Amino acid sequence: MDEGTPATSATAAFGDAETAEAEFMFALESGAPSEVKKALGISTTRVAGGVALAMRDDPAGGYWNKALGLGVTEPVTAQVLDTVLDFYRDSGSGVACIQVAPQALPEDWDDLCATRGITAGNSWVKLGRDASPAPAATTDLRIGPVTPAAARAWGEVYCVGFGMPVGPLADMVAAVLDDPAFHPLAAWDGEEVVAGANLYLVDGLASFCGAATLERARGRGAQSTFFHRRVELAREAGVRLMVAETWAEGEGQHNPSLHNMRRAGFRDLYTRRNWVWRAPG
Repeated sequence: MDEGTPATSATAAFGDAETAEAEFMFALESGAPSEVKKALGISTTRVAGGVALAMRDDPAGGYWNKALGLGVTEPVTAQVLDTVLDFYRDSGSGVACIQVAPQALPEDWDDLCATRGITAGNSWVKLGRDASPAPAATTDLRIGPVTPAAARAWGEVYCVGFGMPVGPLADMVAAVLDDPAFHPLAAWDGEEVVAGANLYLVDGLASFCGAATLERARGRGAQSTFFHRRVELAREAGVRLMVAETWAEGEGQHNPSLHNMRRAGFRDLYTRRNWVWRAPG
């Protein structure tokens, strides 16, 4: 894959790219400790080969309410969409983001959205990478697997780095240490965790599921080193595809994560629109 990836290649990869993201998100939210699920109102389900994730009391304003992976194994139909929306109504969530790859959108998608109050939101870029070696990277920070003693601090760095409140969300993120499919990494400045990254391995796929650095530690090579380490972990696991996603740049915007991914060997597969549903009233 390269910057000029043919549409046919992107189409062939979309199923794996969507599945990898859907599975890591499902594992992250469904794996939250029971007290966190209760505090945040977390519920999850599988729908038509995809997943729907609800967080009724999302302190991040609705980010964690997502339906994704739809259209990979089954067509996106009115019935599928209504099942997803019924799930969010039943969960008590007032907002949901429905993420469907452009290759999976049905011809009547605009009509389906118009009759259900679904509107177009911002867009995300899906990127993919083969198993070639990772570019070299250096940092003066100490990089290594997250230890149980550092799990909570690592979860807090994730929240702060993404502009989300620290609290039960940090406990949810830290709980990935209990799932062997996740491979969380941390960067320490002395004894302090100042950056974190995560990798999820499933069925021959690797999902690069987030990375964040505290502002005071940026520009010291943490992210490039995280990419190097995670690519090597994925290569050792023998994956066929590595995938990542981040928000698409608009006019006058700059997304450092997008450029970090491209420098690490990821290439754009497709741009996916976020479709937003809000409960009436």
